[in-house]
Amino acid sequence: MMMRSYIKELLYRYDCVIVPNFGGFVTNTTNTQLVDGIFYPPTKKISFNAQLQHNDGLLANEVASVLNISFEEAVAKILETVAEWKETLKENTLEINEVGSLTLNEESQLVFKPNTTTNFLTSSFGFSPVNYPVIERVEEKVIPLPTVTSFDEEKMTEEEKSTKKPFRIVKYAAAAAILLAGTVGLQQFNKNNNNNAIGEQNLVEEKIQQATFVIDDQLPTISLDIAKEDSDATAYIIAGAFQLEENARKKITELKSKGYDAKILGKNQWGLTQVSVGSYASKDAAKEVIEKVREEASKDAWILVK
Repeated sequence: MMMRSYIKELLYRYDCVIVPNFGGFVTNTTNTQLVDGIFYPPTKKISFNAQLQHNDGLLANEVASVLNISFEEAVAKILETVAEWKETLKENTLEINEVGSLTLNEESQLVFKPNTTTNFLTSSFGFSPVNYPVIERVEEKVIPLPTVTSFDEEKMTEEEKSTKKPFRIVKYAAAAAILLAGTVGLQQFNKNNNNNAIGEQNLVEEKIQQATFVIDDQLPTISLDIAKEDSDATAYIIAGAFQLEENARKKITELKSKGYDAKILGKNQWGLTQVSVGSYASKDAAKEVIEKVREEASKDAWILVK
């Protein structure tokens, strides 16, 4: 039985695939990553949760559709395959086609190692890792310049140096006076600017106090498309379960374009958003229309009984 192939195909379309009485394969979408100089495209990372063993109907409906058998027969085949897998794991590694491998550790717990060569994100189809060249940085050494002494100053006599000092004092005093005058002028300029800014701010505040705002438009009403459970309904036809609510909204738009009154039924115990195309008083009533739903809207539709 090609159970492993069914799991691989479902992971391309869904965020979680549960194998009853065994565990669930859960996907997590990641963005572009740079690792060791290599750019990797967005991908779906696969993890395994041994706590997800409840039959949500997804895998069983896939098996029943491909093999053209009843839902109950499909469940029986899945349980038979799971029994074979558990026998294999006692001594060997269990390989799931292009998904990963499972082994038992010393505490008899399942350890999952994902296959990183397969990208289950269909929007990244055709993308491959790209090498990012490493840029080498060269540190330049700065060589300090030697101190140069004026040739004329070296040859001046003591008398010439003493006559040159008063000239230097006058030169530095003039420079200090210019600097002081500039500082005083700058302070006066900043003071005038501050006074002008305060006056403008007071004028703006006065205008704001005198203004009157009138809002004529009514704010739009926002409604959420979440289905209220019918108190008389015990069965629902589920068109899909999604980890991201955005994907559930896209599915609703697709179903409504085909004439179905699709709604969000809510989240199941694994946090997946379920999209329903109808509620029924019994499971038999839902069976009468599910084939039509599979042909027209969603070939993976299944019945949820509460």
